[in-house]
Amino acid sequence: MTAADTQIERRLEQLHIWGPYALLGVGAVLAGVAADLMDGPTEWYTAGSLVAAAIVLQVWWHATRHRRADRGRSPSRAGTAYYAARWAIAFVLTWINPFFAFYAATGYMDADELIPGRWRRLGLFASALTVAGAQVGGLPVRSTTQWLGFAGLLVVNFGLQAFVAHITEQEELRSRERAETIEALQQALDENAALHTQLLLQAREAGVADERRRLAAEIHDTLAQGLTGIIAQLQVVANAPDDSTAREHASRAMDLARHSLGEARRSVHNLAPVALENDGLPEALKKTVAEWGDRTGVRAEFTVTGRAEQLHEEVAATLLRIVQEALSNAARHARATRVGVTLSFLGDEVILDIRDDGQGFDPLAVPARTRGGGFGLDGMRARAERIAGSLAVESEAGHGTALSARVPLVRHDP
Repeated sequence: MTAADTQIERRLEQLHIWGPYALLGVGAVLAGVAADLMDGPTEWYTAGSLVAAAIVLQVWWHATRHRRADRGRSPSRAGTAYYAARWAIAFVLTWINPFFAFYAATGYMDADELIPGRWRRLGLFASALTVAGAQVGGLPVRSTTQWLGFAGLLVVNFGLQAFVAHITEQEELRSRERAETIEALQQALDENAALHTQLLLQAREAGVADERRRLAAEIHDTLAQGLTGIIAQLQVVANAPDDSTAREHASRAMDLARHSLGEARRSVHNLAPVALENDGLPEALKKTVAEWGDRTGVRAEFTVTGRAEQLHEEVAATLLRIVQEALSNAARHARATRVGVTLSFLGDEVILDIRDDGQGFDPLAVPARTRGGGFGLDGMRARAERIAGSLAVESEAGHGTALSARVPLVRHDP
């Protein structure tokens, strides 16, 4: 509720409190001026007593308004009884002197707050009856002309008040509907705020989990594979027939250690792999495949088809990591004599194929990843799906393995 609405509510409350006193006072003053309209001391005493009774009634009613405020300003039985008692006093006073109709007009002010439902129109009709009687010269009505005037004035008074009451009821209904709508909207906003907070929390948790998976995969692709290569080179050193061969493989082990250390640092800082630092993806893959072939002694070939383009760093890094993981798996499990890697640029997508002539496996019988194992096919598939791609696997025992990763072609941002 705005400050203006609050001000209006306060003014209406003051009108309902002091309005009846003011109208009663106006009626009493005018009745005293027109004392000749009253017949003798009896009507004087009766009018005085009724004015005193009206004052007592008003004082009592408004003295209890604080208790009624706890129940709101809705109609009640007490309000209806108060309205009826006030109307009865006003009717008798108007009968004695028509100028007391000013007090009877108070029935127009608060019928909507005092009388419930359909009885409200009856209260307005009773007030209009009293006012119309005063307007034709007072009650009782004696002549035919007065009766006709009384009937016309009664219709006009009641019609106007009924119309105003109808408009007021409609406005109250719209106000309640607006209040309910605002309450529903506020509730929806509160629910949306809670949902937004929950979504932010879930997004934060998902981001943390995704970053953990990324780091785990990067460490696996760098440290784990590097350490595997270092161990292999050191095993050769341990069994080397001469010092020259031992020094050669020890040098390779040191190079692998330096390379793995650099990759680990870059993984922690979410930087591009070392192989992509100065080269595009085709050149980086060519070097990676060649180095892997030299290190393992397996014949490895790399081919590019289509028009090569500079890829977005995330796409390039993902495809490079997939190749590194696939070659690592081939070295550990495939027992292959030949591996081929093909990078194909096909319009709006890039396809990476890795094939070997190793012992193969049943893709449906791949065991779940263990705590001590690598990320394998699940890791490669997760990498591809992270950039809206996919990974397909074809393999059969004794007939080698073929992996195919398809990802959107997202060009490098200049």
